[in-house]
Amino acid sequence: MKVLVSGGGTGGHIYPAISIVRYIKEKYPDSEFLYIGTEKGLESKLVPNQHIPFKTIEIQGFYRTLTLKNFKTVYLFLTSIKQAKKYIKEFQPDIVIGTGGYVCGSVVYAASKLNIPTIIHEQNSVAGMTNKFLSKYVDKVGICFTDAAEYFPKEKVALVGNPRAQEVMMVDKKEVLEEYGLDSDKPTIVIFGGSRGAQTINNAMKEALPLFKGKPYQVLYASGTIYFDEFKEKEELIKQLTNVTVVPYIDNMIDVLINVEALVGRAGATSMAEITALGLPSILVPSPNVTDDHQTKNAKSLVDKQAALMIKDSELTGKSLVEQVDKLMLDDNYRQTMAKASKAEGIPDAMDRLYGLIQELT
Repeated sequence: MKVLVSGGGTGGHIYPAISIVRYIKEKYPDSEFLYIGTEKGLESKLVPNQHIPFKTIEIQGFYRTLTLKNFKTVYLFLTSIKQAKKYIKEFQPDIVIGTGGYVCGSVVYAASKLNIPTIIHEQNSVAGMTNKFLSKYVDKVGICFTDAAEYFPKEKVALVGNPRAQEVMMVDKKEVLEEYGLDSDKPTIVIFGGSRGAQTINNAMKEALPLFKGKPYQVLYASGTIYFDEFKEKEELIKQLTNVTVVPYIDNMIDVLINVEALVGRAGATSMAEITALGLPSILVPSPNVTDDHQTKNAKSLVDKQAALMIKDSELTGKSLVEQVDKLMLDDNYRQTMAKASKAEGIPDAMDRLYGLIQELT
């Protein structure tokens, strides 16, 4: 089987695509793959590192305000469709899968016009503009949140979940907290703001550090590399806090998540898939700087099921952070109840479901 995948811009679009490729490759080693992305996007770094054949097209997203730059966007969209068709004709895929981001708009649209079976995957509870557009042309739409169904033609929609969730479930547990100077036998919460960090969470953590002193639980905080230097002035305090570790980045995040009791973080699609797959209680701080405030809607899907707590970004302080962490970490029964609710929202067989759609179309 030949599979062409496209998705880019953010890790939330790219990681599911990579997970799909890994899964099919493991199931059918003779399968061939091609990934189409952009030269400037994150996919240009992540995909080649996975030894997946990679080609690029030039395209940019639409600006939501009236601007002459959108004329260039239209021009690039039309020329990128032509380039995508060239790649598709050369590769001759059995199926084309788009996982979001404007790059897959040209690729999946081109495939549909060439009568290649097509699937798009929507990770968030609010559909992105590209996927809304593509849903008119594709054969199937895979969603992760039931709320997303309203944006697409009903007859095309299938609840499949995020492929990242099933991949997380396949990781073997091993003790890793000692690598961060922590004790594997103590309840631990990990706090992070994404790969680059988040300024609001960072500011709250600086205020919260002295408030964590003497707590019967541990805190592992990943500040993001661009914010790590801000903790230099807190270095002496951090040394005195035997239950708190601050690092710039956590390379083995999945291994860490398997070994902690709870987390604090943003409400991006990948994080949500990992949280529910592992059944982790969480305190979510949705980013306000995303399209259609979709992270708040992602978070509310868990909060409404008593599977998570939420703090608005504008209301996050050191005090409010510690209050919510205490609420979670000092009450074992409450935390375990939330863990069960979180687990119930997960879709652990996401890749199997998505592959089922592929089989329907090929």
